Amino acid sequence: MPQFAANLTMLFNESPFMERFEKAANSGFQAVEFLFPYAFPAQEIKQKLEQYQLQLVLHNLPAGDWDAGERGIACLPDRVAEFQTGVGKAIEYAKALGVKQLNCLAGKIPANVDAVLVQETFISNLRYAAAELKKANIKLLIEPINTFDIPGFYLSKTQQAIDILNEVGSDNLYIQYDIYHAQRMEGELCKTLETNLSKIAHIQLADNPGRNEPGTGEINYAHLFQFIDSIGYKGWIGCEYKPASNTEAGLGWIKALNK
Repeated sequence: MPQFAANLTMLFNESPFMERFEKAANSGFQAVEFLFPYAFPAQEIKQKLEQYQLQLVLHNLPAGDWDAGERGIACLPDRVAEFQTGVGKAIEYAKALGVKQLNCLAGKIPANVDAVLVQETFISNLRYAAAELKKANIKLLIEPINTFDIPGFYLSKTQQAIDILNEVGSDNLYIQYDIYHAQRMEGELCKTLETNLSKIAHIQLADNPGRNEPGTGEINYAHLFQFIDSIGYKGWIGCEYKPASNTEAGLGWIKALNK
């Protein structure tokens, strides 16, 4: 059976963030992930991880003003200096928290900017980040996100991500494959995972429609989990879904896998 990490940005959100580590551990999770650690001192988060014997498997690079609707700055030509500063900050947190992979959100396509310049900026920023993270023995990931939920998001399909990996030319750049986003944009989940497995360093899940827990929508997760095992994926699967009611009530899908 795959190994699951609780996404603390989405799960247990009935509680303040720093209380979610205990809830994740009490619910049987051995690992967690979340969008950003930067609102808290790294030592406070580290203390929670150690107290509840949790592994932090992923967080994101700084992604601009999230509350204002920004969803990454990596493709924005006028934010390169900010991006590079954010890479340094992310590495500091990752080292303190024992994180071995960081996700880079591309951002939304800026208005009235030449498309070639946008792509060149993204490629250049990824080359910089991949090289800096490699020095720290940390993988860099990029994540295709569906343009229904985030209109205008620059990176939206798996093949586009593969093309970008090839253009960047780094051996330290991988894909974060989010099953929910992939289902909305392209489907073909099993074939895409199998074809690109060597480039996929992390997987996330949610069902569709609704982005709720597995079993609430159209994706055959029982089959998909078996398939992911069969092709040899060894990483974590982040549970990045919106609980349909509350988190604990919706965890029955994991218990069902153990029967």
